[in-house]
Order: sequence, then structure tokens, then C-alpha cells
Amino acid sequence: MSLTRPLSTSAVNKTAVLATLCLAVFVVNVSTTVINIALPTLVRELGASTRDLLWIVDAFNLAFAALVLAGGSLSDRFGRRRLLLLGLVIFVAASAGGALSGSPGVLVAWRTLAGVAAALVYPVTLSILANVFTDRTERVKALGLWGAATGLAVATGPVVGGALIEHFWWGSILVFNGIAAAFTLFFAARFIPESRDPATPPLDYVGLVLSTVALGTLVYSIIEAPDRGWGSPPTVIGFVVAAVVSTVFVIHEIRSDHPMLDVRLFANMRFTAASGAVTGGFFALFGFIFLVTQYFQFVRGYGALETGVRILPVAGSIAVAALVGPRIAVAIGTKVVVAFGLFSLSVAFVWASTLSADADYWVILLQMLLLGGGIGLTGTPATEAIMGVVSPDKAGMGSAVNDATRELGGTLGVAVIGSVALSAYRDHLDVGSFPEPLREPASESVGAALFAADRAAELFGQAGADVGARLTEVARVGFVDGMSLGCMVAGGVTAAAAVLTLIFLPAHPVAHDDIDAELPGPDDATESTVARGSAR
Repeated sequence: MSLTRPLSTSAVNKTAVLATLCLAVFVVNVSTTVINIALPTLVRELGASTRDLLWIVDAFNLAFAALVLAGGSLSDRFGRRRLLLLGLVIFVAASAGGALSGSPGVLVAWRTLAGVAAALVYPVTLSILANVFTDRTERVKALGLWGAATGLAVATGPVVGGALIEHFWWGSILVFNGIAAAFTLFFAARFIPESRDPATPPLDYVGLVLSTVALGTLVYSIIEAPDRGWGSPPTVIGFVVAAVVSTVFVIHEIRSDHPMLDVRLFANMRFTAASGAVTGGFFALFGFIFLVTQYFQFVRGYGALETGVRILPVAGSIAVAALVGPRIAVAIGTKVVVAFGLFSLSVAFVWASTLSADADYWVILLQMLLLGGGIGLTGTPATEAIMGVVSPDKAGMGSAVNDATRELGGTLGVAVIGSVALSAYRDHLDVGSFPEPLREPASESVGAALFAADRAAELFGQAGADVGARLTEVARVGFVDGMSLGCMVAGGVTAAAAVLTLIFLPAHPVAHDDIDAELPGPDDATESTVARGSAR
């Protein structure tokens, strides 16, 4: 007999609950987008290298991805409202500490803590939504607004962040994030009902450690690869360790009576295809935002606010597509909508790979509209498919898996695309042809190269001015070359996800028993987490 304590929705103000959950989603997502707009400023103010920038972005994503499964499990066990409030309190503290950071290393530490907070907050939003909005039609509309909150964050982060940076110090963007978290904390305490699953098993500490080590080793090896060399022994060893630990994690989860992640779910290819679609989409999105903010500011010379405004088309198209995508999926099938979204992403990235340093903005605008629309059409319908594979009482686990796929994709997107772009940039940059004082900063990042070029006249007089102009041109062209290669990588990943979607994701929901039948002999522990919902 189930010990699940169902959530009574009769006395719940669903509108207030949904608004609060969307605000919590906004807080988490704006924490990523707002820091991206500050990356060029951090090069100037904190002396951050490209490697530092990768860690400043990925410290948040890595902590989020590593702990989100644990966050979902803890919320099921100890109460979703309680975990939401705790996560928001930590968010406020991490934002305040990050705003006062005086070095890249300190900022990375605070960003890591913010990622821990996100791992507590984000899965709770989707699990509460699934418990409050139990009717499918109602849930589809709620999911559309939930997904649109991501688009709003993508829009607000760069614009508000750009305005704050131009009028205050860079830390003000994190103060803004902390204030948003504080408001969300107030509304959550007032409107969010408590729900939990008393039957939730104990936390799988071994699985948590193994998954964290595997993901951390992989991301670390990727970020360090441009400095160490992609084929160097430390890099290869890092990849091997990540693969071995990942294998041990899977074996442990299969054998565990109470797995943190029921990997048998991935035997259901509907679930795997939906997860792959989300992972591929956010891999591309996070990597693109990491590069395009630097492209606009370093290559095109725009200010932070000008850059934020120019990124708005991505956010707007994500929001619109996230609202209409689920409704179209209900009418014509999830497979078609998600595959079309991923295909749109591939086209957008192949097109973006042809960008030059002086490309017309209207061309970039069309590329961003196509990219944002692809993300919106992919994310929300695929999310509904993932959540359909787990029952409402296990919504925390299902939400955490969905969030893990997003953050895993985003973390690897920044690491892989950023590192590939940096490697291509360095290959293009012949540092040996420049004077010694300019070589090291030129190889660190395009931002450091431009600042070194500005100082060349001070160091070498009139001859230095000529050298500085040449370094500026070479650095900008090199960055564009690296960005083009990064876009090709992103397009390849989304194309592969589109193929997986077309092959395995069903066009329409199927019966619960059909899903259970596809799973290979689940035992009692597995049956408690395997879907009683419907796959989309």
C-alpha cells in the first residue's frame, strides 16, 4: 500500500503557486544569463582568463548538475516546500558573497554555492507543479508558463545585467539576483503548500559521490584541455577516469536497493530520447550564450547594455515557442515538435558558423530567432515527456532527472564549446610574432589580447601602436574562427539529438502498462520509481 501523502489542491491558490514557481525558475536561470553578460567586465576588473571565465560559468552549472538528483530525492523525503525555502535562503547568501568577490577564485567558490542552492530549488518547482496541476490540459498550460519563465530570464538577465554594469559595479548583477531570490522566498513561504513522499528511500550517498566525481572529472578535463593539450596524458587520463567512474556509478545504481537514479528508466527509449533532446538543446544554448556575449563586446565593441539588448531575440523566441510548443505537441505529436526544434537549432548553428567579424546584425538576429525558437519547441514538450514517465508521488525524482539533463547539457556545452573555441583561437594566434610582454595575455583570451594591444603603444611607442593594431585584428579574427568551430560542434550535437528523437520518441502518449512492459524486469525498488504516467 502506498504511503504517499497526496497533495490536496482544493485549498491551493494555483495562480499564486504557479507565479511563485515561475519566479523561482527565473531566479535560477537569470543567475546563469546575468553572469554571462559580465564576462568581458570580469576580464578587466578581476583579470580573469578564458579558463577563469569557463569556471565562473561552469562552477554554478557543475554543482547544479551534480546535486540536482539529490535535491529531488531530498525534496520528496523531507518536503518540497521546505527544500525550496532552504535553497532560496542559500541563494540570497551566495549572491551577496559573490557580489563582494575580489578575485576569480573567490567568485568561483560563491558561484559553486549558488549552484548548490539551484539544485535544491529547481527540481522542487517542477515536482510541485506536477502535484498541483494533475489534469493534463491544465498541466500543459502550466508547463508552458514554467518554460516561458526561462525565456524571461534569458531576456532579463542580459538587459538588466548590462544596465547595472554600465551604471554600477559588476557585483550589482548578483545583488539583483539576490533581491529576486529574497522576493521569491517571501512568496514561497506564503503560497507554496507542503508535499512529500514519506515512502522515499534513504539518500544514495555512494551514488551521489560517484556521479559528482564522474561529472567533475569530465568537466575539469575538458576545461583544462586547451592548456594541457587535448591528447596530453593528463587530459586522456581524466577522460578515462570519468568513463570508469561513470560505469561504476551505473553498475552501483542497478544493484542498489535504493538508487539515487533509477537507470532502468533509460531502458525506456522514450525517456532516453526526451532526455537526450533536452541535453542537446541546452548544450547548444549555454555554449552559444557564452560565446555570443564575448563576440558582441570584444569583436563588435558593444557595451554591456547594448549586448544585452541585442541578445533579446533569443529570449523572446524561447518564451513564445515554450508557450505554443506544448499545445502543438498535443495536437500533432511530441516527436514532430521536438525533432523540428532540434533541427531548427542545427540549422541556426550551421548558419552562425559562417559569421564574420563585421556581419550584419540583422543576419545575427534571424539566427538567434531560429535558435531561440528551436530551444522553446524542444525543451517544454520534451520535459512533459520526461515527467510523464514518473508518477506524481515520485515527481521530485522525475523533475531532478529533467533538471540534471538540462544542467549536464549546459555544463558540457560551456566546457566543450568554450574549450574548442579557445583551442581554435590559440591555433589562429601566432603569439611568437608578437613581443614577449604581449604573448602571454594574448594567448589567455581575446579580452586579454585586446587590453594588451591597447597598452602596446605605452610599452613600445609608435611601433607598439602598429603591433597593437595587428594584435587586435588577429585576436578578433581568431575569436570568430573559434566561435565558428564551436557553432559547428553545437550543430552536430543537436542534429544527433534530432535523429534520436525521430527514431525513439513516440508521436503521442501511450498507456501506462506499455511503458512498464518495456522495462527489463523491475524489482520492487524499481517499481516504486518507474513510470505510472504516460510517455510523450
